[in-house]
Amino acid sequence: MSSFSELIKNFHKTRSYVRDFFIYGYKVRSDFSRKSSRTYDDEKRRVESWLGDYISYSTSERGKQTCICVDSGHIAENPLYNAYYSKSFTANDIRLHFFILDILSDSYQLSLKEICNAIDQRFNSVFDVQTIRLKLKEYTDEGLIIASKSGKTAYYQLSTDRVMGFMEEFEGLPDAVRFFSEQPNFGIVGNSLMRSADMSNDIFRMKHNYIVHTLEDILLPDILLAIDEKRYITAESFGVHSSVMHTDILVPFQIISSVRTGRRYLACCDTKYKNICTVRLGFIKSVKVGEVCENFDALQRKYQRCLKRCYCVSMSRPKGVQPLKLVIRTDPDETFIPERIRREMRLSTLEELGDGRYLLTIDCDDPNEAIPWVKSFIGRIESIEGGEPIILNRFFRDIKRMEKMYGGESEE
Repeated sequence: MSSFSELIKNFHKTRSYVRDFFIYGYKVRSDFSRKSSRTYDDEKRRVESWLGDYISYSTSERGKQTCICVDSGHIAENPLYNAYYSKSFTANDIRLHFFILDILSDSYQLSLKEICNAIDQRFNSVFDVQTIRLKLKEYTDEGLIIASKSGKTAYYQLSTDRVMGFMEEFEGLPDAVRFFSEQPNFGIVGNSLMRSADMSNDIFRMKHNYIVHTLEDILLPDILLAIDEKRYITAESFGVHSSVMHTDILVPFQIISSVRTGRRYLACCDTKYKNICTVRLGFIKSVKVGEVCENFDALQRKYQRCLKRCYCVSMSRPKGVQPLKLVIRTDPDETFIPERIRREMRLSTLEELGDGRYLLTIDCDDPNEAIPWVKSFIGRIESIEGGEPIILNRFFRDIKRMEKMYGGESEE
């Protein structure tokens, strides 16, 4: 029988578990159908060990629900960073780590053969040459080791770069690392540098810190590489209302964030349907970089044109959509209403009709994205038309539901 371990082999599995059970909090133990209840218990214990005091429990008709309960403005470091420090390793991994670093610390440069002989002689251990070669390549890619060639022979040496050396050399760098360790997009890098330098964030607090974004950061290196090199990506993801995985070939253009919800999206071209769209990063499980896209520049120009008519994140204009037009009535002393509209409106025009009435026209690809803002003027909306019939029907249905919930005069 396998024993429980706090370390993980597959970050993607843990990422989806933390998202479904601890972030959104809409799943309970009975919803965990991928494996046995024992697996659920192990996963739950593992995440609870990382998050410590940030776990909250509630009971509903469906069962016990577990979620993260934290005020991001009152924490020094994102607790979800701990998931990145929990990767498992084999006995050979940890042994080779110390063997190689110990041997290279005594020498300027050594070849693969010399490193293999030194491990055999100094530690009385024999490893396959290919195993050592792959470990050296891994450390070279990560910058721990520098590789150079003399003829056909590759030589390896330890990198002289040290975190503490940089912290002492550059004035203000420690505070900069503390600040960016809690900023979106690779804050885990800053946190790793702090841990390497035995530092902690004892200065900054972020009021609006979307800590869940760190679970998406693992996707960003491949996505940004594909954008930089104008390549396709193969994205494995699942739908909003379904856990069924599907695979899409996309042309990525940009990572965008919703200013209303804070959610992050990948703006891309779906090669199957030939349309510009956005995919929420939280719904993408994995990304694989593909071949170069020959018409990348043309597709990117199309994306830039779509972006100009994008109200929030939707970039597809349904057939027959008309500009959304609202007549808003204000009292003479409510000059702050038109001022607020002018300050907050996007892809819109405001025309004064007289007698305190204003015509607001919203002309964007998806008027439905403007509805939450439009609803903030309920009580002053005299008429509304345009958009799509489904949008208007939902708007009036919501008004009737509010009337039933809160009451109101029939003529209102």
